[in-house]
Amino acid sequence: MPSDTSRADWTSPDYVATVVGVLAVGALVFFAALTRSGPTVDDVTFVILSITVPATFAYELARRWR
Repeated sequence: MPSDTSRADWTSPDYVATVVGVLAVGALVFFAALTRSGPTVDDVTFVILSITVPATFAYELARRWR
C-alpha cells in the first residue's frame, strides 16, 4: 500500500516559509485596514520587505534545524 506523501511535514522549510509568509500578509492587511492611506513607494517597499524577510528567515531557520 503506498504511503500518503501529500501531507506536508511541519518542519519542512518550504512549509514553514509559506506559513510565515501568509501570517506576514495577514498582518499587513490588518495594518493597512487600520491606516486607510494610499500606497506610496515607501509603503510598497515596506510591504515587500516585511513579507520576504520573515519568510526567508523562517526558511533558513527551518532548513538548519531539520
